[in-house]
Amino acid sequence: MSAADRLAEARELLAGHPVVDGHNDLPWALREQVDYDLDRRDIAADMSGMLHTDLRRLRAGGVGAQFWSVYVRSDYSGDRAVSATLEQIDVVGRLIERYPADLVRALTADDMESARAEGRIASLMGAEGGHSINNSLATLRALHLLGVRYMTLTHNDTIDWADSATDEARHGGLADFGREVVREMNRVGMLVDLSHVAATTMRDALDVSVAPVIFSHSSARAVCDHPRNVPDDVLERLPANGGVAMATFVPKFILPEAVAWTAAADENMRAHGMHHLDTTPAAMEVHRAFEAAHPRPIATAATVADHLDHMREVAGVDHIGIGGDYDGTAFTPSGLDDVAGYPNLIAELLDRGWSKADLTKLTWSNGVRALRDAESVAASLGGVPASNARL
Repeated sequence: MSAADRLAEARELLAGHPVVDGHNDLPWALREQVDYDLDRRDIAADMSGMLHTDLRRLRAGGVGAQFWSVYVRSDYSGDRAVSATLEQIDVVGRLIERYPADLVRALTADDMESARAEGRIASLMGAEGGHSINNSLATLRALHLLGVRYMTLTHNDTIDWADSATDEARHGGLADFGREVVREMNRVGMLVDLSHVAATTMRDALDVSVAPVIFSHSSARAVCDHPRNVPDDVLERLPANGGVAMATFVPKFILPEAVAWTAAADENMRAHGMHHLDTTPAAMEVHRAFEAAHPRPIATAATVADHLDHMREVAGVDHIGIGGDYDGTAFTPSGLDDVAGYPNLIAELLDRGWSKADLTKLTWSNGVRALRDAESVAASLGGVPASNARL
């Protein structure tokens, strides 16, 4: 079969079983670039060159459900972090209201299925980092009431109750309050997201959680030895838990040759007085100048497929998914340049012999099932009172 025929087959599969993507940072990009001025970043228009995401490219990519990240930087703390998270939630709501023919709010697995039947993109939210709740379970519950359906326990920094993968450990995983956070997330039906957390935190969360966990945007550590990725012993535990690990596309997490290069690029950003995660036009100029002087190793759809092959082998096909991290990274793989690229990944997996049944689990069914199972656990815990635990 020709490459064109394989790509057509991938698009046909996605038409019926679109991608549930675990993580897209469009809300933060809108904050950073235009202070939430949606007229200046109208995603009904072509936003190529400014954003990885717009409605036309979401459609071209076969995206059927998107967890929009309501991320705030982990150097935000206290009430500032909470307020910024609320602003992120607000802009997701404004996007849904502004583009009702394409986006629809989704709070449940049934909502996701209804959106698919209507041909709209189910829009869910995930809070990226436990600093967003300012050590308050009441704030956690409020975020759930506002529609947040997962919380990543940490971002890049260790917090008062959980160790991050990319910071100094202080708790040996989860502190006692962190375990209570996981239990309360189970109680309300919010998915526990273990991307960004230390491997010890992953294991502690799996020990505590009675609902499926997810990794909203992490790949396999055995394929690329980066602390943001998932070790095999954790992947092996997902079948018993029911969880889903969603492979990310960020080159520095998936391509070993890109790890050192990205560290140098990040240091270059800091030398220019910029945050290393900045993707504003000015920041991208700095990135492009660095790349011109220091050509970067290029990841491809095949690189991501290598991770998915391994994750399927270790965790099983019922426990893997996709979390691109678009608009949260300066660099993307060739062929997965933006949200229109998912068919290229599916075509690569078809070429490797993945069955259509397995691919529909990867793209759609696993993500929907994880949320549905979390809802079922919450229903079973309906008689358990809200926790009053405090640090």
